[in-house]
Amino acid sequence: MNRDEALDLIKSKIKDDKLIKHMLAVEACMVNLAEYFGKDKEKWTLAGLLHDIDYEDTKDNPEEHGLRGIEYLKSFDITDDILQAIKVHVGHDEAKNKMETSLLASDALSGLIVACALVHPEGLSGLSTEFIMKKFKEKQFARGADRENIKKCEGMNLTINEFISICLSGMKSIADDLSL
Repeated sequence: MNRDEALDLIKSKIKDDKLIKHMLAVEACMVNLAEYFGKDKEKWTLAGLLHDIDYEDTKDNPEEHGLRGIEYLKSFDITDDILQAIKVHVGHDEAKNKMETSLLASDALSGLIVACALVHPEGLSGLSTEFIMKKFKEKQFARGADRENIKKCEGMNLTINEFISICLSGMKSIADDLSL
């Protein structure tokens, strides 16, 4: 499966525009992280784009989130490492490599970045790593953005600031698609 096919698939399966934008945001983070680490950008793109393919189907049964998506995606040309990263991003397994850790941490960070963009007077374009770090430290701000998952970037020899900078750059590159 290529990126265009994956995008068509999520647009046919996902009805919530905000969820599609979230998946695009995580994809943008993953693309930049793949470039940073010198990894397979195509695989990382698909992991980011497809990670929540089952979210609407499992929102009332969160323990099934990721697992249903994996079963669904097995009928497509999706490699096992991408499926494993999707499984890890919801806590069904421990992250064992950079793609898995990146997806887990990017999923949480993208939500924090969106929340920051919504309160910043200049939106996404005006955000800086410093602004996001300030909000990161405010525990009551964007409580759904799991700070512990974001901190897992440190296991990839990235500081939180570096991780934020890489992901922020990716999300800024698709600001129009995110309506931020």
